[in-house]
Order: sequence, then structure tokens, then C-alpha cells
Amino acid sequence: MSFRRLSLLAMSGACVVAAACAPAVFAASAAAPANAATASEAGVTGLASLPASAATRAVGEAGPAYGPELQGFDYPAPLGQYDFTSQGVALHMAYMDIKPAHANGRTAVLLHGKNFCAATWETTIHQLSEAGYRVIAPDQIGFCKSSKPEHYQYSFQQLARNTHALLQSLGVTDATVIGHSTGGMLAIRYALMYPHETQQLVLVNPIGLEDWKAKGVPSLSVDQWYERELKTTADGIRRYEQSTYYAGQWRADYEPWVQMLAGMYRGPGKQIVAWNSALLYDMIYTQPVVYELGQLSMPTLLLIGQKDTTAIGKDAAPPEVRAKIGHYPELGRAAAKAIPHATLVEFADLGHAPQMQDPQAFHKALLEGLAMIPANR
Repeated sequence: MSFRRLSLLAMSGACVVAAACAPAVFAASAAAPANAATASEAGVTGLASLPASAATRAVGEAGPAYGPELQGFDYPAPLGQYDFTSQGVALHMAYMDIKPAHANGRTAVLLHGKNFCAATWETTIHQLSEAGYRVIAPDQIGFCKSSKPEHYQYSFQQLARNTHALLQSLGVTDATVIGHSTGGMLAIRYALMYPHETQQLVLVNPIGLEDWKAKGVPSLSVDQWYERELKTTADGIRRYEQSTYYAGQWRADYEPWVQMLAGMYRGPGKQIVAWNSALLYDMIYTQPVVYELGQLSMPTLLLIGQKDTTAIGKDAAPPEVRAKIGHYPELGRAAAKAIPHATLVEFADLGHAPQMQDPQAFHKALLEGLAMIPANR
């Protein structure tokens, strides 16, 4: 069955939930490792104050089912759609464009991570808007409420071009680019490609500060990534996020973001969501940015949670490789040394998502860092 046919079935509602859909449309070239279920690096100690077993029973796999473009999930601000053609395919990027009541003359562009969406920037959007920033937060192609093409040559250069075209359409020619996680890799690529249109660069626990392939993480084929992604569950997402994003902690306000992701894998577009995710993982693994940090010419703010252990493909690596990757205290300091005009802020007790784990401390540091350069440099 082709993805074109699959997409038509999805939109016609032929599958009500993922479990009722036809089997995977592609056979993996090799079986995924036995421990390869997505987002399962570490155990969960509970949902809110519940122990793990009770949390699983309380939430389990029951939950909302969203469409392949996250239909049914509400965003914190009205959405625009940027329609364009790329690689011969008609696509659209969903985005939020929030104009402040009292503008300070600066625009902040928020680039989400791999397991995030523009909506997960909700608190940051509010804080920046209150401080006078115009805020633009897109969903990249392949993610969330944007197009998920059947065939696309994903690269950080392509995503940067898409983002640049969106900003041009909105009349933005000078921006503060803020990237988190995979969005940090994209923000670096954007800044390298458009240095004169990047007023300031902010990197929030970016991945790509090391070359996992060079350090011994084995390559997985797109077919293997796809098979792994088909196994995605809310419980797996929750365990991984608790361990990596929140340094072993869990609060009830994290759960909506788990359900946001899991809902797309319960819905009628599970296969196309998983396929795009597989292509994106291959892009992340094969396109490190660490070797080009010294070429960044703009003021750069690094905001690094010290308890982060993120490394793509870590669970598929042998123990001796796992032991030497994902050390963010070392990675952040090395990046700060490599980037010519860098300021490093470390959060001793926070993980991969400091903006969500401790919004007050994070946004204080962010706003202070942004104020270090004038509105017009």
C-alpha cells in the first residue's frame, strides 16, 4: 500500500484508532533491537505523585487520538499557514505569530525539538510577548500541525530554508533565533546560512554538540527507525521524558505534552507520522553541527540543564559507547569555548527541557541574556 493511499485512508477516517489500522506498509530491512521501543531509556517513578504501576494504570494507553497533523489538539494562539512548494511537493507550515502589546522592536523565532511542537513553547511565548518581543513559533515540516510528506529529503539546510521563507513572507529580516533540542541544531544551521539576518542565537540544551556516529553509536536504517517509531506509546514517552527531560522528576503539567505526541500514534495517521519521524531521526544522526560552531558570528546564549543525558541512538549503542555520550556539562562548556561570542548559563538541577521544568529560573536567564544586546545592533 502506498503512503498516498494510506493518507487518503487516514483522512477518510478509515481507521478510528491506530490499533485498528492495517499492518505497517513497509517491512523493515532488519528487525529492531529487542529494547528498541521508542523513548524507553529509563524507568518511570510515577505520574505526578503516583508510583509507576499506579501511573500506568491511571493513564495507560487510553487517551486522545489526534490526526496526522495533530488535528484536535488546541494551540495557545491562533495558527497561520504558510503554503509553499518544496522538492516538487505542495506543503504547508503551521505557525503562531504573536505581536506584543508594547513592542520592543525585536522578533524572537522559537524552533521546537524532535519530541516537541510549537505549542510546547507556550510559557516562553507568554514571557517574551510580555517583554515586548514579537514571537513567531512554527511547526517544522514533518512535525505536529505541519505537512508530513510521503517522500522528502530532510536536511537541516532544507528546514532552515523553509523557515527563512516563512519569515520573509511575514516581513521579518532580522530575528533572535531560539532553538531547543533538535531545534538547536536547526537554529545553528539557520544562523550559519543567514548570519546577517540572525541578530542573536539562543541554544537551549541543543543536541548535535557531539558526533554520535564518530563516537560509535551504530547506524540504524530508516526502516529500522520506522519500526521503532511504530512502537511509540504514551508510557514509553513518559518514561523517557521523566528520565531525560526532567532529571527523574514528574509533574502533572508534563502529561499534556505526552498525550500530544502519543495522540498522533493513536490516530488514523500513525504510519505517516512514524515514517516522517524515521526520516527525521536519520537526518539528526547523519548531519552533526558540532564541527561548525566556530563559524557562528553572532552573540550566542547557551542555556544548559546539567542533568540532561540526551544522545540519539543511545539505547542501540553498546555500554562502552553509552557511557561516553550525552554528558551535557562537558558538551555545554566545550560549545561555549568553540563559539566565538558565547555566554553560558548552567542550570545545575535541570534536564533536557529547562524551560518546562523550571520556567521561572529559565525565563529569568533568557530575558537577561536577550537584554545583553541592543534592539538594533
